[in-house]
Amino acid sequence: MRVVVGLSGGVDSSVAAYLLQQEGHEVIGVYMRNWHDDSVTINNECPWIEDSADAMAVAEHLGIPFINLDLSKEYKERIVDYMFSEYEKGRTPNPDVLCNREIKFDSFLKAALRLKADRVATGHYCRKETIVKDKMELHRLLAGRDANKDQSYFLCQLSQDQLAKALFPIGHLQKSEVRKIAEEAGLPTAKKKDSQGLCFVGKIRLPDFLQQQLASKTGPIVEVPVQASSILEREKQLQEASGMEVLEQMTATPRFELSDGTVVGQHHGAHFFTVGQRKGLQVGGKAEPLFVLEKDTTNNIIYAGQGASHPGLRRGGLFVEASAIHYLRPDLALAIGEKQEVMLRFRYRQPLLPATLHREEKGLYVVFKEPQSGIAAGQFAAWYQNDELIGSGEIS
Repeated sequence: MRVVVGLSGGVDSSVAAYLLQQEGHEVIGVYMRNWHDDSVTINNECPWIEDSADAMAVAEHLGIPFINLDLSKEYKERIVDYMFSEYEKGRTPNPDVLCNREIKFDSFLKAALRLKADRVATGHYCRKETIVKDKMELHRLLAGRDANKDQSYFLCQLSQDQLAKALFPIGHLQKSEVRKIAEEAGLPTAKKKDSQGLCFVGKIRLPDFLQQQLASKTGPIVEVPVQASSILEREKQLQEASGMEVLEQMTATPRFELSDGTVVGQHHGAHFFTVGQRKGLQVGGKAEPLFVLEKDTTNNIIYAGQGASHPGLRRGGLFVEASAIHYLRPDLALAIGEKQEVMLRFRYRQPLLPATLHREEKGLYVVFKEPQSGIAAGQFAAWYQNDELIGSGEIS
């Protein structure tokens, strides 16, 4: 089988290529260049030139063909422009989820198919299992065996067609095992530090990145006390609600007014912040650190509260509009009026949380067993049955 491997220049994709070669497959290594602007990249974190050279060194070591594939145009159109648009609207996008859906398993996959590839492979810590149900082949996306490295969340927007062509050679391994294999195979990346940051781009200075198109503008930071009138009113409404009102109240985004608090500082642009953020507010002299409760990008106001347990941070659930609901397993999709108990996360590395999905005509109401903090519109919620990721949706 001919397999095109996305070589990122890191140890995980290097071992993925090595294992596939050991299995007897015809392997081609491809480095995806998605970025041309080094001005906002943090030096020594994940410079693309070094990564490309490392990827080439791995290919040479394995004796496999190597291609440098420039996907920067597609990346700008599908990921970068999307990020600017989302931040400008006051939302918090997850570019890595979109990069996998739009770049790795779309643009890159199409390029691999032009090379007559049977499959594409990546160094993701997740697993794929193919089953037959009602005479139909279905592909299951499973969590990686290494719970600390599981990356299934980043693939939560993939389709059955995309999964059909995907291989994840290291998903059954622990990170320590991957390092050991790399060292025993003499791979040049065996001791290379893991990279962090945007998909195949690296770690960037987000404010510098956003300021390329989103102007800085000074606005107030309003501290909202625990007993703010809007919080008390929200709690009262929830207590008095019934039926569908309960779902709507529990999953609604909190809204604050200037009259709810006191101006305690200034910021340089509400769109540069995200709900739940602690760093960057630069307001001192408080008993507890300030956290962003809400950002009003229309009026350029940041609402903040003291402490991670502030009631303005905590929500009983979240909502996904009908058009944003996505099932990796379409056969498990809920019909309108149905509900389902699942395990769910809305951030990478977040422990899975028990939740109930309620499918209604407007969309999907997700109710947590316990209230959660830091839910930001634009992020993705992903839900699981046991260790299988079955669906996801962009948070409204």
